[in-house]
Amino acid sequence: MQDSGRLTGLEAAIDYTFKDRHLLCQALTHRSYLNEAGDRSLLDNERLEFFGDTVLDFFLSAILLERFPESREGELTRVRSSLVDEESLAGIALSLGLGEYLLLGRGEEKSGGREKRSLLADAYEALLAAVYLDGGMRPARRLIRSHFGPLLVGKERPPGGKDHKTEFQELVQARWGKTPHYVVTGSEGPDHERSFTVAAMVGDDVLGIGDGGSKKEAAQAAARNALVRLAGDSFTG
Repeated sequence: MQDSGRLTGLEAAIDYTFKDRHLLCQALTHRSYLNEAGDRSLLDNERLEFFGDTVLDFFLSAILLERFPESREGELTRVRSSLVDEESLAGIALSLGLGEYLLLGRGEEKSGGREKRSLLADAYEALLAAVYLDGGMRPARRLIRSHFGPLLVGKERPPGGKDHKTEFQELVQARWGKTPHYVVTGSEGPDHERSFTVAAMVGDDVLGIGDGGSKKEAAQAAARNALVRLAGDSFTG
């Protein structure tokens, strides 16, 4: 477990004091650390990251409904996607100094894991889950509002710009009335330099394949490549 006094700095940064410091420590523990620690009582942050993704979507959706009461579902989905992409979440994590508090394995440390976007984005989502589990809805909602609310100040409509997955989904639904899905087809490299390959699929058909340093990044690349392919099919056919 991390030094209690050291974690006070992070609690000050998020303006929340944990009742259960074990939750905070879990949110900051990367699986590479457990691989070397040999302590089976420790848990990494992957389960919290999974839940934190849902916590973020839920409260951010509520903020968008409140901020843009006239907007339709498609517009709200696009702006939410643009706000929760890997780059945005990693930027918030960097602003909090989150990388300084992570527990990493030696290999991950040497490879610059404290500045790695995918790792920081996952840790931020794990932190949100830890806040929710420790303090409930109110502190989690306040934290998300403080981080994402300023991005929407002064806007009467959601900002434009679609991420590739949203654009691909809209195109597939309009063309075939189906929803695409994504399948991880491979991964390679050590934990600190893992690369994923993801297929963008409609039914059983693979329309695009992408690679990235995280599953989210690879899925975006797969959607982008699928859009390029579909655009080419439309042009030639």
